[in-house]
Amino acid sequence: MEAQLVSLPPVDILRDMALLKPEIAMALGVMALLMFGVFRGDKSARLVSSLAAFLLVTVAAYVVSQWGEPALAFGGSFAVDAFASFAKVLVLVGSALAILMSRGFMHAEKLERFEFPILIVIATLGMMMMVSANDLISLYMGVELQSLALYVLAAFNRDSQRSTEAGLKYFVLGALSSGILLYGASLIYGFTGTTNFTVLTDVVAQGHGGVGLTVGLTFLMAGLVFKISAVPFHMWTPDVYEGSPTPVTAFFAAAPKVAAFALILRVLHDPMLPLLTEWRQIIVFVSIASMGLGAFAAIGQNNIKRLMAYSTIGHMGFGLVGLAAGTEAGIKGVLIYMAIYMITNIGVFAVILSMRRREGMVEHISDLSGLSRTQPLMAFALAMFMFSLAGIPPLAGFFGKFYVFLPAVEAGLWPLAVIGVTLSVVSAFYYIRIVKVMYFDEPAPAFERTLGTEMRLILFGTTALVLLFAGIAGPVGQLAGQAAASLLQ
Repeated sequence: MEAQLVSLPPVDILRDMALLKPEIAMALGVMALLMFGVFRGDKSARLVSSLAAFLLVTVAAYVVSQWGEPALAFGGSFAVDAFASFAKVLVLVGSALAILMSRGFMHAEKLERFEFPILIVIATLGMMMMVSANDLISLYMGVELQSLALYVLAAFNRDSQRSTEAGLKYFVLGALSSGILLYGASLIYGFTGTTNFTVLTDVVAQGHGGVGLTVGLTFLMAGLVFKISAVPFHMWTPDVYEGSPTPVTAFFAAAPKVAAFALILRVLHDPMLPLLTEWRQIIVFVSIASMGLGAFAAIGQNNIKRLMAYSTIGHMGFGLVGLAAGTEAGIKGVLIYMAIYMITNIGVFAVILSMRRREGMVEHISDLSGLSRTQPLMAFALAMFMFSLAGIPPLAGFFGKFYVFLPAVEAGLWPLAVIGVTLSVVSAFYYIRIVKVMYFDEPAPAFERTLGTEMRLILFGTTALVLLFAGIAGPVGQLAGQAAASLLQ
């Protein structure tokens, strides 16, 4: 095909390695931490956690310094641009917070093992590769590097039948989704003759590939949709969220969702944008189904982790509303939405990780009864998070939904936006129900006041961001706009 003659940047090892400094630093750092843990044993778990969090924050700072002109490395298979930097910073910060949040829980539950933060760092490295993937092969390698670490994390509590079951379910269904993704990638290669996104852009623009390309894209999207827990590939989410150790659930609800969404944005808006009409139909269906399931299935839940699983499914549907627009404004809206979603979920799980009594951790919504009288500050923080997830102004969640609904309306998808707003009102029921339980029900036995310094800072920081997001919406929107523009260059 003529389009396959598009020139790709030559491989310059020194230049390409320089572009991959964050990923190389992560790989070397995690190997050093692994060797340190092997020789020191589990008594080094807390130190390894601190060092892992420091590594993630340091790499995030370097990624910020990389913000600038887009570049391609290793023959065009790896992209460095403002879009990748924006998503990587979110992923790295979310992973670092998940590690810090886990320390108290792991100590109390006697699960302190040095492998835990190392697995999170390995998964984060895979997410960084996903975000910068500019080739179907590098895409698949990043997805698998992330997924293999996540399977182990889900079953990390080996003495718990629920955790083992969660890990097994996640592994079996994840393997199925990986097979579907790989089949879609092979179809795309078979009908276009290339796996590189830069070449694919020209191939698709010239109308090559035909129906086979569309079928391959459908399978590829099915594999990626699994990673964001969207309908109809959501079935693993409630069981895995409930069965996994709570810090693992907090991690699952934050960084991996951002990385998977960023990967979907890159695939659909980089090589596949000429097929907007075809893939928009898939995205609209998945969006409506996810919002609907998330709105109605969570109403009857009594376990707060399971409720947050259905909440995640619903919020992935809301994010897809912006993606369906197929515009730069839609990309910007999705990036802002995912940033707000991650911050709010980190805050919610900080509260859930604080739900401890003398007999152990508790997870039922009824355990929050009367929390406003026993621990008023914690109740206030959780109430703000619930109102934000419901999209009530002027909290951060309202701005997130505004930024994804507006591009959909501008793109003529106003029925989708109307459905989204309606289902958002329905989902507000179970968020406000938690507030009602905390403020109007008779107090349950008080939780232990064992919040560590890290947890206090995380709770304070996330609550402040949710409350005061209006004050920083401009700068965040500007950065997200730059990231969206770089993706479409």
